[in-house]
Amino acid sequence: MAVWNLGSINVDNVYRVPHLPAPGETLGASDFSQGLGGKGANMSVAIARAAARVAHIGAVGVDGKWTVERLMEYGVDTRWIEVLKDTATGHANIAVADDGENQIVLFSGSNKAITDEMIGGALAEASPGDTFLTQNETNGQRVAAEMAKRLGLKVVYAAAPFDSIAVQQVLDFVDLLVLNEVEAEQLEENLDKPLAALGVDDIVVTLGAKGCRWLNAAGQETHVPAVSVTPVDTTGAGDTFTGYLVAGLDRGMPMRQALGLATQAGALMVTRLGTADVIPDLKEIEDAKLG
Repeated sequence: MAVWNLGSINVDNVYRVPHLPAPGETLGASDFSQGLGGKGANMSVAIARAAARVAHIGAVGVDGKWTVERLMEYGVDTRWIEVLKDTATGHANIAVADDGENQIVLFSGSNKAITDEMIGGALAEASPGDTFLTQNETNGQRVAAEMAKRLGLKVVYAAAPFDSIAVQQVLDFVDLLVLNEVEAEQLEENLDKPLAALGVDDIVVTLGAKGCRWLNAAGQETHVPAVSVTPVDTTGAGDTFTGYLVAGLDRGMPMRQALGLATQAGALMVTRLGTADVIPDLKEIEDAKLG
């Protein structure tokens, strides 16, 4: 099987600060680093690190060619990433505080220049039973989700950054919805119905230090506890969790087992400073003996 990920690719500019800046505050950074990021790229790397096959559908500017090379080095199939001459690569300026919390300013750039033709060309290579994954940092989600569903793929939607309208546009095609606790509350409020009434087969709500909960089509709810660690940087932890979850399911794991693996991966990720470049692989998770 394989995962087809329509997702963002960003250049992450990471600044280490004593605390998150307040409005109007000028704050000196103690460290700076630049690396590969974007929710889509993070998830593709996590899927590859979790030993599943993943093809990334996306776009970068000429300035971002190195990000494609980096994805390839990490085991991601990059044949469906377009290099656009007239659009800058997306990027994020990330402030990471000493307590591990973060603040992000995001520029979409080429992530919002993906065409239906790019998506169709990639998914034409997919097989029934493969998995399609997308988030909300690119355009084309509804077209891609509908196309993937028609082709017999399992559709997974990670509802971040959260936008209620974007979620509603793809909801009819989604088999697995992944969102955090705040996003879940916002969605229930905006749709005026509980998550269990959305008609989605499986919904996973991440709860940070409290773990996650899984709601299935039968209305059953399962809580998966978190792994206790000391956080250094929470950036990319949710993406790592989702990537490992999708990879586990694509490899045939039962949902509960895949959630356990994803929880361990996310926990190890928050002990590291950085994003895609520091996502752990399966051996590192095994060696860490978390949980």
